[in-house]
Amino acid sequence: MARLRNVSFSTVMLVVGLLFLYIPMAILMFYSFNSSRLVTVWAGFSTRWYVELFRDQQLLSAVWMSLRIAFFSATMAVCIGTLAAFVMTRFRRFRGRTMLSSMITAPLVMPEVITGLSLLLLFVHMAQIIGWPADRGMVTIWIAHTTFCSAYVAVVVSSRLRELDLSIEEAAMDLGATPFKTFFLITIPVITPALVAGWLLAFTLSLDDLVIASFVSGPGASTLPMVVFSSVRLGVSPKINALATLIILAVSLIAFIAWYLMRRAEEKRRRPLPDAE
Repeated sequence: MARLRNVSFSTVMLVVGLLFLYIPMAILMFYSFNSSRLVTVWAGFSTRWYVELFRDQQLLSAVWMSLRIAFFSATMAVCIGTLAAFVMTRFRRFRGRTMLSSMITAPLVMPEVITGLSLLLLFVHMAQIIGWPADRGMVTIWIAHTTFCSAYVAVVVSSRLRELDLSIEEAAMDLGATPFKTFFLITIPVITPALVAGWLLAFTLSLDDLVIASFVSGPGASTLPMVVFSSVRLGVSPKINALATLIILAVSLIAFIAWYLMRRAEEKRRRPLPDAE
């Protein structure tokens, strides 16, 4: 009883919040091994739906397309978002800075319907004026995802750049390093954890997007969320539970590896240097 009295309200709310988030995922993973076609009726343990999943070529092609789009979108978003964050944090006194910052972060608060519709109109007018893109598909989805993912990366990286000690860069340039060399040899290694976090965030957002991809995609270019949403409207298939279980395991593994690598890098950075003899 004494231990129960010592439990704080914040601890209880933390446990309740974690249970609220992860119990549905645990139920989904449990029912992915259900042999019944009805997802809510348990009929015994079976892995038949995992076999059926790997036989579904439409679903597998959608997974492959979503992974490629997410990878390229996250990579491009890190490049663009890092440059935008560098401009916002280092060049603080120039005309139009407030407008530039607002335009960079606008996708964070812009409804996805508005973003998707505006990009659709852009691609349609570009096709009429210059003849590109002739067909909407993987490239248009990649451009659209890069557009809104760059804003998230810019916010993550800019917060890390504001904490960076400028004296390190100034010391490197005093020793003869050019600004370009200082950026790649000093700044980039220091903000690597923020770059990794921004890449993972952009990858997740791109992989999960449904609304914007529905606007800018065309025939034969269906991402995983689009295929899952179309199949769920006709009834939830146990194959979706199996697919969701594999995605949860893959994301958990990637997140653990990223956390472990960043933790090792942080410990190495904080490790005291050996005394010079």
